[in-house]
Amino acid sequence: MSHTPRPVRGVTGMNLRLSSCTLAVCDVDEALGFYRDVLGFEVHDDVEAEGTRRASVGPPSQPDVQIFLESPGADPGASPADRQTIENLMAKGLLGRLVFLTDDCDAAFEHIEAAGAEVMQEPINQPDGVRDCAFLDPSGNMLRFTHRGR
Repeated sequence: MSHTPRPVRGVTGMNLRLSSCTLAVCDVDEALGFYRDVLGFEVHDDVEAEGTRRASVGPPSQPDVQIFLESPGADPGASPADRQTIENLMAKGLLGRLVFLTDDCDAAFEHIEAAGAEVMQEPINQPDGVRDCAFLDPSGNMLRFTHRGR
């Protein structure tokens, strides 16, 4: 079953769609390896500026969506204390979360587990008819993989 995102029409009639989101990562190279080599995402760019590095990746099926991978507290206005707080939250797996739709939760689970990702939840059927599983990326961001209609 293929899922094509539908534009959402708000109260004002605006056509809103997700363009990008940002994940803090401990090591941009390690994150790129995971998102590119394990999840099969395309690398859109990889830029260094003002002592920080930011790369963007995205699923080939959604070329307009970018996930920015950047160092903790990459904002130039972030203080050293802010950066430390972000790193502490990342270490606990409490900061970033992404949910992906998949055609086969079990196949996604087997592939990602075989690549060595840390399993947070094996595939289970939820009461609302969704089957999902969860992993942590190399920086502790939670990634959920969801299949509807089982």
